[in-house]
Amino acid sequence: MAQLYFYYSSMNAGKSTALLQSAHNYLEQGMRVLLYTAAIDHRFGVGRIKSRIGLEAEASTFGADSMLFDDIQVQIKDNDISCVLVDEAQFLSATQVDMLAAVVDQLNVPVLCYGIRTDFQGQLFPGSSRLLAIADKLTELKTVCSCGRKATMVLRLDSSGQAVFEGGQIEIGGNSRYVSKCRRHYREAMAGWVAQHEAEQA
Repeated sequence: MAQLYFYYSSMNAGKSTALLQSAHNYLEQGMRVLLYTAAIDHRFGVGRIKSRIGLEAEASTFGADSMLFDDIQVQIKDNDISCVLVDEAQFLSATQVDMLAAVVDQLNVPVLCYGIRTDFQGQLFPGSSRLLAIADKLTELKTVCSCGRKATMVLRLDSSGQAVFEGGQIEIGGNSRYVSKCRRHYREAMAGWVAQHEAEQA
């Protein structure tokens, strides 16, 4: 029985590595997979999934208007797809997550989604929120803060490496732009930023 999976974490927990390993496992068994990644994230080229340890693969892309169920249905009919894997799943809309659930329920094809749970302000991404609500299986991929505790939060950094808490929810960047922290150190960074911001406004 196919299921909808959500593998979530903060930054740099190995989500893309885990996705590519899962894809490899299917391919080793002679099965075909369909990979998706967000069109907005083109750090490694459009339609390319790349992990920090060097694994990479070509992928289809999704954007705000992508009709994922229709696209996947055609792909399955033409190519006998055994599994769909989605990187950067936090950028899905709630409607697109529902489309992926329909792929599972109506087409009986497993869908594995990998993404970040919360943004730099500690708020759920729309795609992640919907996946947490309706996925059949939830798995946290863990990484650590600089203090050694489990990192659950994401800090956005400015050009000088200082934490910032203003701006749009989506701003693409890697290790120079984001860093994973435990809740304690995230809150300390936020308190420091607020104090500095208030001093500047006084």
